[in-house]
Order: sequence, then C-alpha cells, then structure tokens
Amino acid sequence: MGMLSLNRLMLKQERRRRRRIQARNGSITDDHSQSAERSTCSGPHLPEDIWCLIHSLMPLHDSARSACVSSTFLHSWRCRPILTFNEETLGLKQKEGQKSDIAKAFASRVDCILKNHLGTGVKILKIVILDYYKVNACRLNSWLESAIRPGIEEVTLLLSAKHRAAYIFPCSIFLDGCGNSIRYLHLSYCTLRPTVGFDYLRSLTKLHLFQVRITGDELGCLISSSFSLEKLELRCCWELFCLKIPFWLERFSCLRVDECNKLQVIESTAPNLSTVEFFGEPVQLIFGESSQVKNLMLEYSFEPNAVNYAITKLPSIAPHLETLIVYSTYERVNAPIVADKFLHLKHLDIYIGDDDDDEPVAFVYDYLSLISFLDASPALESFTLSVDPDDMKHDSVFGDTSSIRQIPRHRHDRLKKVRVNGFFSAKSMFELICHIIETATSLESLMLDCIYGEETGGGTVRCSASKLGKCKRRSKRMVLEAHKALSVINRYIVGRIPSAVKLSVGEPCSRCHAIDAELL
Repeated sequence: MGMLSLNRLMLKQERRRRRRIQARNGSITDDHSQSAERSTCSGPHLPEDIWCLIHSLMPLHDSARSACVSSTFLHSWRCRPILTFNEETLGLKQKEGQKSDIAKAFASRVDCILKNHLGTGVKILKIVILDYYKVNACRLNSWLESAIRPGIEEVTLLLSAKHRAAYIFPCSIFLDGCGNSIRYLHLSYCTLRPTVGFDYLRSLTKLHLFQVRITGDELGCLISSSFSLEKLELRCCWELFCLKIPFWLERFSCLRVDECNKLQVIESTAPNLSTVEFFGEPVQLIFGESSQVKNLMLEYSFEPNAVNYAITKLPSIAPHLETLIVYSTYERVNAPIVADKFLHLKHLDIYIGDDDDDEPVAFVYDYLSLISFLDASPALESFTLSVDPDDMKHDSVFGDTSSIRQIPRHRHDRLKKVRVNGFFSAKSMFELICHIIETATSLESLMLDCIYGEETGGGTVRCSASKLGKCKRRSKRMVLEAHKALSVINRYIVGRIPSAVKLSVGEPCSRCHAIDAELL
C-alpha cells in the first residue's frame, strides 16, 4: 500500500466521520472549524493493531514518511515488525557516479529510522551492506543493538566480501533474552566466534552461514543448545575441518554443505536427519548406526568418480536412502558389481560430466556398467541419467548392433520411468537402454533427449519452450552428435519398445540445430 492509497483512505474515513458529526449536531461547520478539525486529527479511528498491520504491508520508505503525518501513524511506525534495509526499501536509486552519495544516504536513513523506532515489536530484521558503504563495525553494532530485542524472530545480515576478515559479529548481542526468540539466522562475510557455554539461540530452527569464518568447535558451541534446529546451511565456510551434529538435536532434519573446501569429516548422530546435500571436495560421511537419511545429493567439485563412491560406500553409510542424486565431474572407473544393496532406494539421478582435458590417456566410460546400480536397487521406480556428450569419447553403435553384450539379467520389476538427458550414439549407452527395455517389466515411460540441458516443449522447435525464444549455443560437434543419436533411436531402438511403454524423444531443434544431412 503506497502513500497515495493511504492518503485516500484517511480522506475517506475523515469525510465519513464529519458527516456523522454533522448529522448528529444538525448543523454544518464553517470553514474555520473544519480547518481546525483537520489540524488536530490524528487519523481515522481504527484499532491500533489495524494501523500496525497497514504499516507492516507498506514499503519501508512510505511507512517512514507516513509517520510524519500524525501521532497515530508515528506510534504504529515505532512498532513496525519488519525492518528491511537495502537500497530498494530505502528509496535509493543508484546512478552512475553517485555511489558515495548513496552510501551516505543509506547510513543516515538507517540511523534516522532506528532512532524513531522504539526497538520493541521487531519480528524481522534484514540489513544488506554493499562493498562501497562506509559503515564501520561500531555503527553496524549499534544498529543491531537497536533492533535485536526480545521477541525478534528473524535476523539477516548480508555484508560484502571486504567485511569478511574485519567484522566480528557480536555474539553478546543475543544476551538478556534477545536471542532466545530467534528462529532464523542468516549471516554472510563476517567472523563468528561463539564460546563454550553459548546457549542463547534456543528457538533457532534455521541457520544459514555464507563465507563466515567459524571453526567446527565454534559451530558446535553455536548450535549445541539450539534444540529446535531443523535446517543448517553452510556455504564457503573455509575454517571448517570437522562438522559434528549432536544426537540431542532431535528436530534436526536437513543439512546442506556447499564448497567448504577444507572440510574433511561430516558426522551426525541426530536421529531425524533425513536430507543431506553436499557439494565440494570428498569428505568422510558418518551418519551413525541409527541413520534415517532418506534423501542425499552428492556432488564433487573437482575430484572424479563420485558415481563409483556412491555405489560402493553409500549402501552402508545411508542404508535407508529413498532418493539419491549424484553429480560426477567425470568418471575414471566403471561402476562395479557390488554385494550391498540400496533396499529402499526409489529415485536415482546420475549426472556424468565431460572428460578431463588433462587426462593423458582417453578413458571411455562404460554406461552399461550402470546396470550394477540398478541391480543394487530392487525397489527403484525412476532412473534419470544426464550426460554432457560434448567432449565424450566413445565407440559409435552405427553399423555394429550384432555384437551387443549380454549380461546376467536381473528383473527390475518396479522400475517405471527412465529418462536420459544427453542421449548419444555411444555403443555402451545403446546397450544400457536395450538392457533396461528387456528387464524392466513394469516400465511405463522412456524419455530419450538428444540435447543435454535444453528445455523441450514436446515438438521439433525446441526454442519455443525457452524464455529467450532461442536455444542455447551448442558446438557443431554436439549438434552433429545429437542428430546421430536421433538416427540411432529411429533405426535401432523404436522397434524394440514394448507396446505398453510410452517412448518420448527430444529431437534437435529444427530451427536452431539444423544440419546438413550429408554430414551424418
């Protein structure tokens, strides 16, 4: 609700009030009395909680300006529950060459707003400090002290990279009950040093740290008394070597770790941890004997063989997995046959990236070896394989379908949906699809997309499904391979599809991926 709408509401309410007075008195006031009445008016007679609601729905800048209109507005403004300080909410439009002016205006407006705010009643505080703002630690701490009071529920402090080493977040600000009501805490680019005995975030349910300097022991001190903690997200926290989640955090259910590159061990004994997302260098995962992890996303940043690790190690680490997503930068070993099983796994997504250019000897990955993953997952219902074939080295299936390898057949009775993003003409890829067609007795749908990472609207003009109105740029080699893959599907796969299976094919875009047929 903007200032114009608010003024209209006030005017309408005031006119109705005057008409009621005139009807009751039976007379019409003169111009002088009307003017005096407006000058002493404190706004429409609405309950205080309604004014607070109106202010909470207004943009911060308009809400602050309305406080100058009347004492009613000023009172409700001083109890505004949501304080978001960034250039947009403060009405600061950045123009070229005016960064210094904006920096000064930002600091002065935040000072003014917090000075006029009582500090009580704040539920949500969000401060975004850009790199050219001249806000020192003393000033920033004073803002936090003014707004973080008992009853606050969400605190977000997003600093710029230059503050990472210089600014130490004051843990003392959570003393005297100021931290016990906080449910969500999001900090970036700062240093956080809680000590032993820290127990001031007892209601915390979500903690998000990005580029925060904090050790594993200090993080343990921070969350050890957060008995309501449900989700922890750590991104680029490079002082973490060991992450431990204690067993007494019974409500803890979701962990996300992203590029904490010095991390070596993740250990959790939290009894209800069910979802784990990890991206970074390989680490040791320890979930305890009573592990209930059901959803796991695993992605290595630079190291190879994430798929091999998943099939050989995860059945014992997370025996109750139901959904597994594995991103592998590249594989240097084929998937082995294993004895351990994923007894509960229902959904499996595997992504295999392109070849490593530094590899002295070209390694040709055997996609048929992925059958061992399916054999180890008797409850599997859906399987998605994504391959970036731009730089893939492979033996083509063209002209040689008589020597298809036969391997011991395990019936995949529950597998219903299979999708391949980036299907190409590798012989082992073709063998994988043929094996699935023959052994997945409950298969309902098979999707083979010849273009990796591209939207498809179900037709040959793929760019119609893109928001940009055109397909992503692809190398000539990849476009040529997509057309070869389409030929493989039409020549060798379509005739093998059972009548009960729906085959969908993602063809190269007829507009963006056209190619001379003589090149095939």
